[in-house]
Amino acid sequence: MRLRFGQRVFAPSIWVTMLTLLLLALFIYLGCWQLRRADEKRSLMSQAAAGQARIATLTMTNAEQLARYQHIRVRGTFDGEHQTLLDNMPSSVGRPGYRVWTPLKLEDGSIVLIDRGWIAKDMSHASNKVADSLLAVGSQDRTVTGIVDDLPRPGIRAGQAGIGSNWPQILNYPKLDELRTLYGATLQSRIVLMDADNADGFERRWQIKQGFGPERHIAYAVQWFGFAITLCIIYIVVNLKRETNTNLHD
Repeated sequence: MRLRFGQRVFAPSIWVTMLTLLLLALFIYLGCWQLRRADEKRSLMSQAAAGQARIATLTMTNAEQLARYQHIRVRGTFDGEHQTLLDNMPSSVGRPGYRVWTPLKLEDGSIVLIDRGWIAKDMSHASNKVADSLLAVGSQDRTVTGIVDDLPRPGIRAGQAGIGSNWPQILNYPKLDELRTLYGATLQSRIVLMDADNADGFERRWQIKQGFGPERHIAYAVQWFGFAITLCIIYIVVNLKRETNTNLHD
């Protein structure tokens, strides 16, 4: 490609043009992706606000349809003999510990895991296990309130959850199929983050906003689009050169 603009010629090589177009497409894609993430965060925050405005009753039939962070109530009995400790979960101030998941047997026959909050590891014990007396919970029929959430997922999951034969299970980001090997097929796919005013809980400072807000995604999008504009300017400036007059005059 060769274009003349007065005394200047725009003549980039095919390889430079192809590389520029490739990077340009990448920057624009990343900018659009960040804008989509901002929309997703807005939607998530709207769902959370709407879910807190009313309280629904969680059942086996509506568990999948409820919006994430819907405020719910559920009635059943705790199974304190088969609890799960979610490992590698720091407290709100960064202390090492576990999130305590206790199965609640519902009146409709299904089971839902109730996240009773964060508890510290026993650093004086070789296995860092939590004393059974601290995890103990009554088996009487009760009503639990909380917010519906999805199973937590790590950025990168290495290996399996670590299912063993002893209770409580100490697991590392288990998947639903792994949990159902422990609790059966009637285990619901969502968990419930127990409200702070419910009895038999631990530290419960739930963050309903995932990571940073939509404003950060918009800032990143502007950054990527800025890279795209800068690339175009560099491409033009580098390849637009003054034409050298090679004619010889007598």
